[in-house]
Amino acid sequence: MNVSIAPPITAQVPDFKIAVLSYEDITIGPSPQMLRGRLDFFQENIKADLLDHEITAYEGVREWREVFQTLGISPSKYRPSHEALFRRVAKHEAIPNLHSAVDINNFFSLQYEFPSGIYDTDQLQGAITLRFGREDETFTGINGRSNRAAGKIVTADDLGPFGSPIVDSERTKTTENTTRALQIFYLQPSLSVNQAAKLADAAAGMFTQLHGGNASVQIIPAETKEHDA
Repeated sequence: MNVSIAPPITAQVPDFKIAVLSYEDITIGPSPQMLRGRLDFFQENIKADLLDHEITAYEGVREWREVFQTLGISPSKYRPSHEALFRRVAKHEAIPNLHSAVDINNFFSLQYEFPSGIYDTDQLQGAITLRFGREDETFTGINGRSNRAAGKIVTADDLGPFGSPIVDSERTKTTENTTRALQIFYLQPSLSVNQAAKLADAAAGMFTQLHGGNASVQIIPAETKEHDA
């Protein structure tokens, strides 16, 4: 799948990069106890950590707040989605279990400390670009609200924005009927390409172990070529 990052973003954050994980022939269902247990255990560890530390003690939270500030986006008004998860856990509000694809996506966001989105590939049309939202663009988020895209980072296809490091869209959400999925890791710029590739390969392996099918991984922008995970 053709995925790119618009130059105005990399002009301001030269090391900006994403991991694109493509899955085929997968089966999504209720999360097994193993995944639910790992997610619950991780949340308990975060609660314990935050008794003595601020959320910004997490490097990935702090770095993404800096990215937003560099790009002219208020991280207090529009929180990166992984920070929103951390803050929910800090308030002792459990992250709900939805289905295996969403639950493992949330697990990756907490484990690796970056925004992560997962989308139904069959609901996407044309090339995909990570860019700034345009003044007239809106999309209905999985939060049920209409979200203005202007000035924010969005991931868009030919039909318009469908995702972002803040909130994803209702249009492209995965369900238990999804058999092809696209997962995007909005990586910390400080990660090297090699670090990002190893991380994404490990995540893709965990995803396909749970859902079957096969995966391919690409780091964008990068000089490395696409490879099987």
